[in-house]
Amino acid sequence: MNTSYWRPEERFLTAAAGAPAIPDDEIREMLAAVLAERAAALEDGQLRRVLLVPPDITRLNAYAGPIVTMLWELLPEAEVDVLPALGTHVPMTDAEREFMYPTVPAERMLVHDWRTGTRNLGTVPAELILEWSEGRMNSSVEVELSNYVLDPKYDLVISIGQIVPHEVVGMANYSKNLFVGCGGRQMINVSHYLGALYGMERMMGRGDTPVRRLLDYAEENCIAELPLVYVLTVTTTDPDETVRVRSLGVGRSRALFDKLVAESQRWNLDLLEEPIDTCVVYLKPEEFRTTWVGNKSIYRTRMAMADDGDLIIIAPGVAHFGEDEGNDVLIGRYGYVGADRVAELVATKPDLADALGVAAHLVHGSSEGRFRITYVPGGLSREQVEGVGFNYMAPEEAQELYPIDQFQDGWNDWNGRRIFYISNPALGLWALRAKFEEVSE
Repeated sequence: MNTSYWRPEERFLTAAAGAPAIPDDEIREMLAAVLAERAAALEDGQLRRVLLVPPDITRLNAYAGPIVTMLWELLPEAEVDVLPALGTHVPMTDAEREFMYPTVPAERMLVHDWRTGTRNLGTVPAELILEWSEGRMNSSVEVELSNYVLDPKYDLVISIGQIVPHEVVGMANYSKNLFVGCGGRQMINVSHYLGALYGMERMMGRGDTPVRRLLDYAEENCIAELPLVYVLTVTTTDPDETVRVRSLGVGRSRALFDKLVAESQRWNLDLLEEPIDTCVVYLKPEEFRTTWVGNKSIYRTRMAMADDGDLIIIAPGVAHFGEDEGNDVLIGRYGYVGADRVAELVATKPDLADALGVAAHLVHGSSEGRFRITYVPGGLSREQVEGVGFNYMAPEEAQELYPIDQFQDGWNDWNGRRIFYISNPALGLWALRAKFEEVSE
């Protein structure tokens, strides 16, 4: 492999005026161009081994499935491996692989091991964490990355993902796909807790945050020689589940990420003029199986919820708390108890102090007592749901009170009540305009 400091040409596309999406042939042409550019930079002019790093099933709306298919078809002579950026999520099943990545054989799918499958590339100094956190956190962090990503046999690593508002980093993807999605214990834990201490509502929907600065440091100082290109999408999803690629960036620069952030703010922010008293969120069972992922319904709506409001989460596929067995136990043990209580627990409970990513998640999943959260799960009991701090509603009761098959996304007048419905919380961020703009100042 050529390990020189190759940097791909920056390529950026938006859908033509009046068009619903960037056509697939234009996406394919852009992908082909960067493959040809990388091949030309190699001594023998051939891409022999390529690693694709797309999202898992919990990021269905990234358009990664069609992009992986295009790349697979564009690389018929290369040995191509696919490493889903799992973070701490459970590995994809064969059924999920066949649904999302139908061209990829099972033997070409790699599994990220965040506990033991990474290498330490360096350390981010504690003084920088202290500065970025405005004094809230004083801890260095090891930059860990998957051994697969770092394997020198690959001529090219292609990281694929969607720029969309995110509770931990502000805007998902770019270097997060690697250092969290394919990272190790320290980076996952510290990044999550850093964001929780700084304040989720100060970060969501924004490109410059303390966690993003941490990831930028790792990108700039630890993987400069990696033959890496990012394929970044901004998408919307129609009511019939058709995913539309509104913007596409291929390259590596922070400036490219910033362009896509602006596009996501344009397409994926829903700024409301009045707060929501009753919000009903549906979690598709094939995408949301745990509260770890399903709590996007809380993260992405909290800036829109009225004080003393009701958030009802209809989650027929949710049967666990955590994507990881150890994390699942910790969530069940301590519950979604809010920032102050989580800070006390971290100070006194070694098991939680050793799992700061879980601690951050417990903060994110609480309304801090400001509004009520009711789960309607398909695979958790009333005792389990109430044990972690949520209210419980049986599916048959929810169907009677909130018949979502009769709702449309957005405001609905139903039985004398005004109900705001969201069919997929992974698609964006809902916020009261005044609150979002106040936090931005």
